[in-house]
Amino acid sequence: MSEVRITAEPRTEFGKGGARRTRRAGKVPAVLYGHGTDPRHISLPHRDFEHALRTDGANVLLSIAIDGTDELALPKSIQRDPIRGSIEHIDLILVRRGEKITVDVPVTLTGDVVPGGFVDQQLNVLSVAAEATNIPSGFSVSIDGLEIGASIHAREVGLPEGTELAGDPDTVVVHILVAPTAEQFEAELAEAEAEMGSGAGAQPEHEDAEAGAGDAAPAADSGEGGPAEGQGAAE
Repeated sequence: MSEVRITAEPRTEFGKGGARRTRRAGKVPAVLYGHGTDPRHISLPHRDFEHALRTDGANVLLSIAIDGTDELALPKSIQRDPIRGSIEHIDLILVRRGEKITVDVPVTLTGDVVPGGFVDQQLNVLSVAAEATNIPSGFSVSIDGLEIGASIHAREVGLPEGTELAGDPDTVVVHILVAPTAEQFEAELAEAEAEMGSGAGAQPEHEDAEAGAGDAAPAADSGEGGPAEGQGAAE
């Protein structure tokens, strides 16, 4: 896994106003923490970070240049605007070379489903333990030759050397079902639309988030009690 070098700047402005000014300047508010250190509030060039994500995925290993030093870090949480999709805030967790961490790696299905079959992918990411500098970018799982009723479990996914399964090995990754009829499909679609309609309504405004006690992107866990996903302290 290659490292992507990116230059960061310290941040001294916080709150919604400070975050908006940071974004207008083409940067993304972020917090860097881990290994027992105090959180450091920084900003990253928006374009450079987006390019790193597109090239290396959500588990991109960043070499962050800040205050004359380089820090290795992984994205822990990436918060995006629900409408525009633009990045609002990033939680970054510090890692060390040779350190083994737990991350969620995307699972991609390949091959063609058997005639009359329907693909039910129950696991989109696989939780694995790997060295911070050697995290797999993704796993390919072939459904070629799977008959209706067959399944592939987490333990059956091929892992590269040095990578270990961290979740339940019996978890179903993909299951081949009997393809629904047109009538069944339309009925299920109508039911889903009805459920979405019943849950519609105004949503309360939420504060911009910063570092936290604890988005959902593939997440790294250094094992040092870092922030949980999706929570943070005010900017």
